[in-house]
Formats: sequence, structure tokens, C-alpha cells
Amino acid sequence: MKIGYFNMPLHPPGSDFHKTLHDDLEQIEILDNLGYTEAWIGEHFTAEWENIPAPDLFIASVLNRTKNIKIGTGVTCIPNHNPFVLAHRIAQLDHMAKGRFLWGVGSGGFPGDFEVLGIDSKSGKHRTITRQSLDLILDFWDNPKPGNYKNEFWNFNVPETNETIGLRFHIKPYQLPHPPIAVAGVAPKSETLALAGERGYIPMSINITPPQTTKSHWDTVEDAAKLTGKKADRNQWRIARNICVADSSEEAYDLAVNGIMGRDWDEYFMPLLSSLKQLDILKIDPSLPDSVISKEYMAEHIWIIGNPDQVAQKIRNLYNTVGGFGTLLTMGSEWFPRKEWLRSHELLITVVLDKLKDLG
Repeated sequence: MKIGYFNMPLHPPGSDFHKTLHDDLEQIEILDNLGYTEAWIGEHFTAEWENIPAPDLFIASVLNRTKNIKIGTGVTCIPNHNPFVLAHRIAQLDHMAKGRFLWGVGSGGFPGDFEVLGIDSKSGKHRTITRQSLDLILDFWDNPKPGNYKNEFWNFNVPETNETIGLRFHIKPYQLPHPPIAVAGVAPKSETLALAGERGYIPMSINITPPQTTKSHWDTVEDAAKLTGKKADRNQWRIARNICVADSSEEAYDLAVNGIMGRDWDEYFMPLLSSLKQLDILKIDPSLPDSVISKEYMAEHIWIIGNPDQVAQKIRNLYNTVGGFGTLLTMGSEWFPRKEWLRSHELLITVVLDKLKDLG
């Protein structure tokens, strides 16, 4: 099993944007030195808590600070972008990364961003845009054809080639035919996870689903893979979880529930999911009332917190419940108090991972 990082990020409204950017950059530099294999950076335009609108720019800076860790977009929300421009930006970033770039793609999910774009999420239009745009980008990288590209979502021209002056669509990615593509899913029958199965992309399961729901994610991937004659590989599967490790279980619980993770839950996730009427996603039993959902519930049923032995056992239980996976992504948070959170990441990648070396 490998250990990675998923940074949404999470910073309360009113935070110093300059400081949060540089704190997040420093976090990944530290994780690289600790031996984390990958880190994913989220993209949002109207979420003040998740305050990075340009993960590609953030990644470009991270690359100069790190040596081994792979960095991915988590995710590029494709409806936010013109496919012609995006094809260039991602190809350039892949060259800058020299093989350390992972391209997470998705259709978006934040209400404010949909409002900016004029998309009614209930219509499913964002998923249509994502598939069509992704196919177009892959075609550009393979064999760009000059002409007008117009539909209800975009209108642009790819110019005719002029070899004399070098006028043409000319950039292909560093990793051919394209960088590894990843997609994330939440629902048991997620269309994005089905896409991962159909095309052999990296499937990623979000951090807030109970183990039994997460298990169903793989069923979706595997069933979709069979339809296209592919064999799904569990080693590609990433599962995200909020994780806190401390020398004692009491310290870990206090650090998580009464600290940053608990704050993020009370002030952001609970209000957000409640407003979207999506608390059912979190329930280990669909019949549970919404009133039982709390940070204490999350700590007991979904978060992975405790001393190294307890955390290792909880990860092993998750692994066995879902049938195996390749990489565990610990969710990013503000490292406050810094010493204790740095200790948590050190314990996870050294002591806990050593107890799980038989899993793979």
C-alpha cells in the first residue's frame, strides 16, 4: 500500500490567502521529504474554504520545491475551462513535471461554480460537457484537426497548419499518449467511476463515504470495465480518508474531534452537505435520521483516528471490507497545532505503513 495526500484545501473564510497558499506549498514539500508518493490539489472558484482556483499554477510551484512526489489536479473541473486552452495548459504542465504529473478530471460539484457557469446541475449538463471536452482534448493531443469547433458549450477555431511560420496546434503532453487520468466518485453508481472503468482511468473514492458505500464504488468500476473488455486493476484505486495519528488514542481523538478536523466539519462540511440535502451519503444505515450525523459520528464510523496500532487496524479493516486498493490518500487540513499534525503524518508514513507492508 502507498500513502498519498489530497488537499482540497481547507481554510476558513477570512484567512490570509497569501499565507494559506504558502502553508499548503510547504506542507507538500514536507510530505515529499517524508516519502508520500502523491498529492492532489483541488480547484474551486467560489468556495472560500477551498480557496485554490488554479491548481495548475500551484502544482508548477510545487514541482520546483520537491523531488519525488507526484502531483495531480484534484480535480480539473472541466466545465470551468475552454477545451482548446485547457489542452495547452495541461500539456505544458506535464512537460514541466517530467513524469510527475497526474491529471485528475471531473465535472465539478460546487453550487457557486455552477452558478457562475449558468449550469443547472440537476440537468446533468456538466457531465455531458466533461465527456465531450475530455474527448476533444485527447483528440487534439493525438491528431489535431483544423476547423471550427462549436456547440452549445464552446465556439473556437483550430487554425490551418502553416509549416513555413510554424502555425499549428503543436503541443503534446510529456507522457504519451497523455498523463495518467484520474476521476473521483461519491455515489454507488457514479458516472465518473464508470468512466474510469470504461477507459482504464484511475478511480478515486471520496473521503466521506462509509466503507460499504466505498466498496460499491469498485463494483461500478469493475462492471464498466467488463463492458469495454478491460480488466480493472485494484492497485490503481485511490481511497481518501480523514486520518489523525497520535501516540495515544486520547490525544488523537482530541486533536481530531476537538481540533481542526472537528472545526472543518462543524463550520463547513455539515452546513454544506445539509444545504445540499446530501447527508445520506454519510450514513452507514440509510434509515438513520440526519440528527445523528455529527463530528463524533464521523470519528466513530468514517474518519481514521487513534494511536498507530489502532490506525493500522482501521486501515486494514477498510482494506478488507472493500476488497483491496492501492493508495490511501489522507485528507489535507491546516496543520495546527503544527507539531502534533506533523507528528501525525510522520507516524502514518513510518510506523503505521510498516504495519501494513503485507497489503498491496
